[in-house]
Amino acid sequence: MTFRIQIAHTDQSFDVESGETILAAALRANVNLEHDCQLGGCGTCRIKLIEGSVAYDEFPLALTPEEEDQGYALACQAKPECNLVISSAFAQAEMPTAAHHLATVHAIRPVSPLVTRLVLEVPAVTELDYRPGQHMNVILPDNSTRSFSMASAPQDNRIDFHVRHIEGGRFTQDILGNLKVGEALHVELPLGGFYFRADDDRPLLMVATGTGLAPIKAILESLMCDPSCPPVCLYWGARTAADLYLHDEILTWSDRLYEFKFMPVLSRAAPTWRGRRGYVQDAVAADFEDLSEHAIYLCGSPEMIFSAKQAFAARGASIEHIYTEGFTLQHSLPVPS
Repeated sequence: MTFRIQIAHTDQSFDVESGETILAAALRANVNLEHDCQLGGCGTCRIKLIEGSVAYDEFPLALTPEEEDQGYALACQAKPECNLVISSAFAQAEMPTAAHHLATVHAIRPVSPLVTRLVLEVPAVTELDYRPGQHMNVILPDNSTRSFSMASAPQDNRIDFHVRHIEGGRFTQDILGNLKVGEALHVELPLGGFYFRADDDRPLLMVATGTGLAPIKAILESLMCDPSCPPVCLYWGARTAADLYLHDEILTWSDRLYEFKFMPVLSRAAPTWRGRRGYVQDAVAADFEDLSEHAIYLCGSPEMIFSAKQAFAARGASIEHIYTEGFTLQHSLPVPS
């Protein structure tokens, strides 16, 4: 059976065949629906169902039951049950065009037992164009890719990354450990639908786990010394104090961000740790009774994001103002936290 999908307020439509997902059909028809992982873990392909209903083989992790009740779906996993009228869950913004580049290693050094800071330079351009929060693909010799979020705001032809080591990882184990300054990497950037929404001037609540801090750092760097910067709260979850690889630098940001507050939270803290303990989303929920006026950026493990969205919605957070980037072990997503 074939169903017709109409994109609201446009003349775009396409057909979905039996057993096919909305995103797969859109890509087959050359219809651009925003997406990243295609696995239901990042939430980038979230759409709003204006008319009709969908079903899932397995309910996706990046969608909460509350979101489904409000008419949202994930295009990469959703299969139509009838003809649909859909719209993007977020306002479409004009994005920089992704391009392939030959980058060289400008600097590389460990910043924690599990995280390496990698700085790349693209000699062919004077300034890279991307939205703070987006990511790039490293193209491996077999043309497979590994994705990493930019950890710096665009300012020249250099870009900063926080790369977490993955046991058995094709890039982190086989390539990263042997990289030298001056060596080349083939990359594609910018990619992804996680970026700072400058038109959303609500107070910012930024919640990250592990190297999910990277795109949050890029966003906050872009706001430093900006007179229009809204109040910023940053909650960063990690396992141990050794994983807080940017802790001391973050403490200096209060001089350049408006009403900046920083709260590190450890889930496996040593007895000597005097800060917050537990899961980062629980710390936020304990500190805020009402999140209805905040723009919320979540970046890290899909489990954290799923739990955070549920907890924050219970405190009045607007689903339309929660922006997410879920990190998984799959090659098409940024490296996990």
